[in-house]
Amino acid sequence: MATLAYRGGKALRGAPADFSSFNCGAGCRTPGEVLAHIGDLLDWALSLAKGKQQWHDSKPQSWAEDVKRFHSGLTALDNYLASESHLSESNEKLFQGPVADALTHVGQIAIMRRMASSPVKGENYLVAEIAAGKVGPEQSAPKREF
Repeated sequence: MATLAYRGGKALRGAPADFSSFNCGAGCRTPGEVLAHIGDLLDWALSLAKGKQQWHDSKPQSWAEDVKRFHSGLTALDNYLASESHLSESNEKLFQGPVADALTHVGQIAIMRRMASSPVKGENYLVAEIAAGKVGPEQSAPKREF
């Protein structure tokens, strides 16, 4: 979860004011719609973990509100996974489904940032300071960007 927080946070931070509504072409979701979907995926993962599967198709809020939702969803899921609470779905299923999907969508947002002339710097994530449980908006500074 910390990896998703680190990579997601990097793609979300510093986006231009109008980035949420950026249009990359017919049939594409806007970055705001993608970010709202990531929030839905995190909520869904938590509901699966608790054995009470629920899905919602949320409309985008402001970019700042949906970034906050991203980190809140990560925190709630991370806390549940780290707790002694019963896990109704295996870690493997949670990661192969909603968590992997969320990582894919973070990549989409990074690509859209480049298309919107606000690229996110590449990074050697192998040496990044990513620590279990660190899922909030405050992340370590990159160690090796390019």
